[in-house]
Amino acid sequence: MSRLFGTDGIRGEAGRFPLDPATVRVIGRVLTQQLAMSLDGRAPRIVTGRDTRESSEWIERALIEGATHAGAECESAGVIPTPGVARLAQEITADAGVVISASHNPFRDNGIKIFSSSGRKLDDITERLIEGSLESESLRNNLIDNSTRIVVQSESPGDDESALDRNHAAGLLRRYREYLTEEIARGLELTGLTVVVDCANGAASHLAPPIFESLGARVIPINNSPNGRNINLDCGSLHLEGLQKRVVSERADLGVAFDGDADRALFIDASGRFVDGDATLWVMAKYLSSNGRLANETVVATVMSNIGLEIALRSRGMTLLRTDVGDKYVLEKLLETGSSLGGEQSGHIIFPNLSLVGDGIITTICLLRGMRDTQASLGSLVEGFTRYPQVLVNVPVREKPPFADVKSIAQAARQVEVELGVHGRLLLRYSGTEPLARVMIEGQRMEVIERKANAIADVIREALGTS
Repeated sequence: MSRLFGTDGIRGEAGRFPLDPATVRVIGRVLTQQLAMSLDGRAPRIVTGRDTRESSEWIERALIEGATHAGAECESAGVIPTPGVARLAQEITADAGVVISASHNPFRDNGIKIFSSSGRKLDDITERLIEGSLESESLRNNLIDNSTRIVVQSESPGDDESALDRNHAAGLLRRYREYLTEEIARGLELTGLTVVVDCANGAASHLAPPIFESLGARVIPINNSPNGRNINLDCGSLHLEGLQKRVVSERADLGVAFDGDADRALFIDASGRFVDGDATLWVMAKYLSSNGRLANETVVATVMSNIGLEIALRSRGMTLLRTDVGDKYVLEKLLETGSSLGGEQSGHIIFPNLSLVGDGIITTICLLRGMRDTQASLGSLVEGFTRYPQVLVNVPVREKPPFADVKSIAQAARQVEVELGVHGRLLLRYSGTEPLARVMIEGQRMEVIERKANAIADVIREALGTS
């Protein structure tokens, strides 16, 4: 069995392995067994939550069935953003938090994200132990079957049980909302600001708009009517056109787009211009630095962040540290270096002093606080950051040796790096899921970097390409 856990948990099509009911029950049982090993006989406590896609409820129920069968005590927060479960795992001292969500993916997909009691994503060692146990269970019981998709209809529990579950879930959701409004947004007053909030028909739909309204903003919610199948459908963080038009037509000060589980946020300024995760990092780095709160004068981002961010930060005496792609790697570097701001171009922003995961609502609150405190528009705060042109070329390959070990590729890469100098960047990497080499170059002129990228791609094709 190949690795189930990627950088963002388990992901796949709902109803197919590993997101069929039988396998999900096994995952719940194996997780509980792993947790119990370090609890001296105490029953593991697990808090769960889900997004709005139609499969999330039955997947959550299957996981809880497996976990409770193995002795866990489970509590569901119902529909809640992913970072809400991570927060609750800390606050109620649960041994793990589990979220059923496929983030920005279409409704047919789903996933399982697991957090430790600290609110961090599950460590690699525990993930491998769960995979090993699941593989043994799968081989014994023939669970692995990719040929059939199982459609599961939601079954409602009895009225009394359902009411108790709903009341308990509402209480957990209220604790997360109070954390956002009373701790993260304490003292923030948004009267006079107009904010358009694109909820992606996801987990933020009934949470984010009331929070910003409670802070005094005029809020215009869009895509906040989930029906189980419209999550991320032509809306949210991957489809910003509608939000841009609405911000301009409403003469709003800001537009924010969440993804399905609201762990990321992307923005639109008052003129309708897109503000991605790199630009958000730039704005927040300047704000925190001016207040003496940017630890080490350092920002952590991934290898995919635009070189324009690195150049902008350098111009203000700040440093950019890069990690592999994945917010879990950003967090590792933040904690390792004691830094206070990191994130990804996609909108996952982490303030480790506030949360150990990306939280789209926290990011939005922090950005609005920066706008309020500086009395500046988002458009003016983004000034000084220039996104450099970028080109990406994919090359099919038959094998994946280290690029440095292939003489012709290493020589070509060194030559391009010399030619690009400090105003450009070359990144060579293999796809983690496909037989592809990826050539990414950033620089000042598109025609120049396209030529260089294609030249290196030809070298890779000659050395490693498929026949």
